[in-house]
Amino acid sequence: MTRKLLAELLGTFTLVFTGGGAIVVNELYGGVVTHVGICALFGLVVLSVVYAFGDVSGAHINPAVTIAFWASGRFPAKEVLPYVGTQVIGSVAASALLLLLFPDSEFLGSTRVSGAVWQSFVLEFVITYLLMLIIIMVATGSKEVGTLAGIAIGSAVAVLALLAGPVSGASMNPARSLGPALVSGHLADVWVYLAAPTLGALLAVPTSSLLKGPSA
Repeated sequence: MTRKLLAELLGTFTLVFTGGGAIVVNELYGGVVTHVGICALFGLVVLSVVYAFGDVSGAHINPAVTIAFWASGRFPAKEVLPYVGTQVIGSVAASALLLLLFPDSEFLGSTRVSGAVWQSFVLEFVITYLLMLIIIMVATGSKEVGTLAGIAIGSAVAVLALLAGPVSGASMNPARSLGPALVSGHLADVWVYLAAPTLGALLAVPTSSLLKGPSA
């Protein structure tokens, strides 16, 4: 269990530090990374983390994924809170390091609502539903492993972020949003990124059962 939690902590730290860091650098240095670059980076880092830590912890790096795997009967209930807690700690640690490196950044790569709150909520719900559906369909048990799993999941993250990034920030991950929000102190709309991805991921569970059939 210690190895699993360490893998989740390091995986989530890597995601938030690199992805959030790219957003911070893009904001502070005149848009050098670009929206497309940020989306590609998130997809590539997810791909890398899946291959690096998938065999150890499943590379959930996302409370919504952990909760959905539990709801599907693929993940033990006793490990849900330790996984989620460790993912949040990894995100907070990454955000704290970004604050140390870039003290002039106000939001530290936070996901923020742009426009109507309901629009961001719906977008986060739908894109997390699609992401989780892909994860379940390519995962082995509760582990995001396999020859093509990392490519499929990383590609989905990048494509969905291209769509939703300018509107909602394309979080798809409560821990990814909570860490920067806590460290930066901008908590106004964080509930959107806690509720919508979790609900979207949960809806993917019965959908995957329908697609795979009763023997799945």
